[in-house]
Amino acid sequence: MKITTFNPMILTANAEETVKLFEALGFEKRHAPTVDTGKNMVTSLRMKDANGFCIDVAGVASLTQDITIIRMNVDDFDEAFEMLTKMGFKRPETESKGTVETATNKSAMMISPSGFSFDLVQHIKE
Repeated sequence: MKITTFNPMILTANAEETVKLFEALGFEKRHAPTVDTGKNMVTSLRMKDANGFCIDVAGVASLTQDITIIRMNVDDFDEAFEMLTKMGFKRPETESKGTVETATNKSAMMISPSGFSFDLVQHIKE
């Protein structure tokens, strides 16, 4: 398994406000795909600054409090999912037990035994 990107991600009901903050810090919008998770429609905005640092801001209307997680893109989702599961990571109780699969990616939020979370993602290329 190879990690292809690794950066912070903020899940928030106030995506517009959060994006404005990061724009003021010098980040620029890159792209903003919307994904149907089966529970919510989530728009995840990728931002990057002049130094190459990235942050993702995901608008999740149902949240009552922001959540900061680590986005980890990998080249082999199944291998990474199995490795994390063996290390005690679990899917959140509030999420489906499966993964979110679209035409362009496969993803799952995974929570460590100590409480930090990954958004595990593999981009699917045609």
